[in-house]
Parts: sequence; C-alpha cells; structure tokens
Amino acid sequence: MNAVYDFFIKEWYFSIPLVIMSLIAAALVIWRLLLNNTANTDMDDFLPLFQQTLRKGGVKAAVSLCREEKGLIPSRLFIAGLEASDQGAAAMRRSMANENELEIVPRLHFLLAPILAIAKIATMVGLFFTVISMINTFNAIGEGASSGKAKEIGGHASKIGLALFATALGLFTAIPLVFSHVLFKDWIAKFEIRVKASSQKLITLVTNYKKDPKLLDQPEKEDAEDEDEDDRARRKRKARAD
Repeated sequence: MNAVYDFFIKEWYFSIPLVIMSLIAAALVIWRLLLNNTANTDMDDFLPLFQQTLRKGGVKAAVSLCREEKGLIPSRLFIAGLEASDQGAAAMRRSMANENELEIVPRLHFLLAPILAIAKIATMVGLFFTVISMINTFNAIGEGASSGKAKEIGGHASKIGLALFATALGLFTAIPLVFSHVLFKDWIAKFEIRVKASSQKLITLVTNYKKDPKLLDQPEKEDAEDEDEDDRARRKRKARAD
C-alpha cells in the first residue's frame, strides 16, 4: 500500500494524467450505454400498435406515432420509409437505406472512436511514464555507484517497482475499454440486422395497407389466397394441355 501511496502522491505528474484518462473513459462508456438504451425499441410491442394506427389513421397517423418514439428504428427508419411511401416500395427502400447509412449508423458508432483511442493511448502513456521513471532511476543508481554511495543504490532500485505502477494503471484503463469496444461493435452488428428486418417489415405493412387495410390483420390469409390462385392457375394450364 505504501508503494501505491507513493505513486499517486509523490509521482503525481505520472498518476494524474492516467487517472484523468480513466475517468474520461468511464464517462464515455456510461454515455454510450445510455445512448444504446435510448436507441432500442421493443418491436414486439411497437409493431402491433403501429399496425393498428396505420389501419385506422393511415400513413400520417403512423408517422405521428413514430415521432413519439425515442428508438432509432421508429423515429428515424420508419419515418423515412413512410414519408416515401407514396412513391412506391422501391422509393421506400432507397429512403430507408439512405437514412440508415447517413443517420443511424453514425449514431450507433458515436463515441466508439474516442473509447478505442483512449484504450490505446493509456497503454502507451503508462509505458512511456514507466520508461522515463526507470531511466531516471538507473541514472541515479549509476551516479551512486560511481561516487561510492552503495547504500543509496538499494533505495533507488526500489523505485523500479514504483515505476511499473504507471504501466499497470495504463493497462487497468485500457483492458475494460477494449472489452467494452468489442461489446459495442457486437451490439451494433445485431442492431443493423434488426434495422434490415424492420425495413422489410415496414414495406410489407405499407404495401398491404395500400391494397386493403384489412390485410394488415390477415397476412397469413393473404398468403393462403395467393397459393390458392397459383394452384388454380396450374390446374387451368394442365387442363388446356390435356
């Protein structure tokens, strides 16, 4: 404990920059976690309400509902698709792709670069401080040996262990940041998959609404009717061939 006290108090010019980086890194990780929580929307709960609103109030009511949500999928993706719904499914797909590329993805990656930068810099800064401290210590040992002050050599040698606290503190900051960065990247990859699935779901819902609002409640029936029509067409072609 004395060595730790000496490092933070006597070697304050080494410890303070590393402590500041640790505090900044912790703040960035917490900030990113809060943003992730805000970006999420429980689509299993939202989609039934969205379908009901679209069926009863149309596209304008659906847009108003999406504006009330904080999640990125309803508030950004769905609104972009709904605003282009009058131009057809292809226009909706292009609008949502642009919104995803220009707005959603940059928001998902916000703060990831600083988090990774601090993780790398903290390690290098800790190592740099350790090297400087060890150089000074070895110089002091060399001067003591040349002047015949053998008793002071042991005292200077003990500072080598103290110098290694800088590297330890740098690693203490960097390791959680690298782990957090990997988890954030994995979360982003999964969120992008949800964005693609939600885009296709929205196109299907709007297309069915334009055909018949009642189809929003009967997607399975619609598929069955399509299959029956295909079967009837095949039977007609077979009858003509016979």
